[in-house]
Amino acid sequence: MEAERLPTVPDAISAMDGLIATMIVGQQEFARKLGLSVTDLVCFAYVLGAVDEPVGAGDLAERAHVTTGAVTGVLNRLERGGFVTRQPDPADGRRVRVVPVPDAAERVVAVYGPFYSRLAELFGRYSADELALLVDGFARAEELARGYLDESR
Repeated sequence: MEAERLPTVPDAISAMDGLIATMIVGQQEFARKLGLSVTDLVCFAYVLGAVDEPVGAGDLAERAHVTTGAVTGVLNRLERGGFVTRQPDPADGRRVRVVPVPDAAERVVAVYGPFYSRLAELFGRYSADELALLVDGFARAEELARGYLDESR
């Protein structure tokens, strides 16, 4: 009987490539269902993720790796679509804070909810130690990707 072959680094990279490609296609489909471009959806996700304090327009441009001019267009589209509102920053009147419209989050949950439920079911099959390893791997891969993006600017 032949021993089971353990995965190698190239196997892991190939699996990650497959996941990323599928997620890109998924993001395109989710964005289409919401009437947004992928860039608009990414920016809206950053707005939703800014739980403690609304994100500034300049910060949003930096996080999404777009110019401040481009983020103005994104915010115009998101505002027209009823996803965000812009408010003056009380600490600095020259800055704008971007706030999600409450029902817009519900629209996004309606699109992403079934997928996230399936992910929760999948991750629920792993032990706490396995989940810790996955979370660590995802966090390190994200940090590496952000660093590479910053270097390539």
